[in-house]
Amino acid sequence: MEFKHIPVLLNPTIEGLKIKSNGIYVDGTIGGAGHSQKIIEKLSSNGMLIGIDRDEEALKATKNKLKDYNNFKLIHGNHDNIKRILNELNINKVDGILLDLGVSSYQLDEKNRGFSYIGENELDMRMDKTQQKTAFEVVNNYSEEELANIIYKYGEERYSRNIAKNICKYRKEKEIKTTKELVEIIEKSKPYSKDGHPAKRTFQAIRIEVNDEIKPLYNTVIDCIECLKEEGRLCIITFHSLEDRTVKEAYIEAQGKCTCPKDLPYCVCNYKSLGRIINKKPIEATEEEKKENTRSKSAKLRIFERREKR
Repeated sequence: MEFKHIPVLLNPTIEGLKIKSNGIYVDGTIGGAGHSQKIIEKLSSNGMLIGIDRDEEALKATKNKLKDYNNFKLIHGNHDNIKRILNELNINKVDGILLDLGVSSYQLDEKNRGFSYIGENELDMRMDKTQQKTAFEVVNNYSEEELANIIYKYGEERYSRNIAKNICKYRKEKEIKTTKELVEIIEKSKPYSKDGHPAKRTFQAIRIEVNDEIKPLYNTVIDCIECLKEEGRLCIITFHSLEDRTVKEAYIEAQGKCTCPKDLPYCVCNYKSLGRIINKKPIEATEEEKKENTRSKSAKLRIFERREKR
C-alpha cells in the first residue's frame, strides 16, 4: 500500500520554522515526508534535513519521495531520543525541529496495523513493528483497573470503567485477538451516541499506551528546545488535549518567568529561560482545511523560539 499522508497545518508550520536555506532541520515524525518535502525544497545543497520515524514503512516511503535530493539523512528511531540521535550524527545544534504527533493517515488506512476500528484485523497498533508490546498484550494482560485508567486518561472516555469491566469479562472465556472483537465489546459497554464512532476514544487510548506517546513527551519537548541554535524554532502539532496540555506546560517552563517585584527597574532573580513562546494560543486549521482533511479538525500547532536570556 502506498504511504499516503496529507500534511496538517502545512503552511503555518513551514512559516513557523523560519527556514534558512543552509540550516539543519529535524522532522522527528517524518511519516510520508508531507511536511519534510516542503522543508527540503527550501534548503540549498548546504542545508540538511534529518528525518526520524519509528515506522520503517514511513522511512521507505520518505526515501523514495525525496529521491531527487541528497541532503537528507533518515533515522529509524524515536524522537524522544533526539539528543542521542544528534550526538551520534556529530551534530551539536540544529536550526529547527518539527514534531507532528499521533498516528499517520497511512497507519490508520493500513488495516493490518490494527490502528483502525473499522474492519477485522489483529490487535497490534505498534508504530515501530520491532517493539514487543502490542495492543493484544494491553487488552489481554492489563488488569481491569489499569485498563480503566488508561482508557479514561488517554481516551477521555466517560464509560472507561464499564468498557474495562466487559473486556476482562470477555477475555475470561477467550483471548481478544481482533479489532472487531474489541469494537463489539466497546459498543455493548456504552449507550449509542452521535458523537463519532463508539470505539474511537478507547482505540486512541490503547494506541497511546502501546507506543508510550505521553509519558516522555514533556522531557522530549525540553530536549528539543535545548538542541536548537539561537533563534531556532520548534514546531509541534498535537491532536489530543493531553498532548497539547503537555506541550503547553513544557513551553511555559522553558520560557521561564521573572519573579522580581514589579517596581524593580530590572530583573535580579536570574530566572532561567530557554527562549520564548511564539503563539500563546495554538494555531488551528482553517475551515477550508478542516473540510478537505478531517484529521485537521483537532490539530493544534504551538511554536517556540530558542533564545538565550541576556
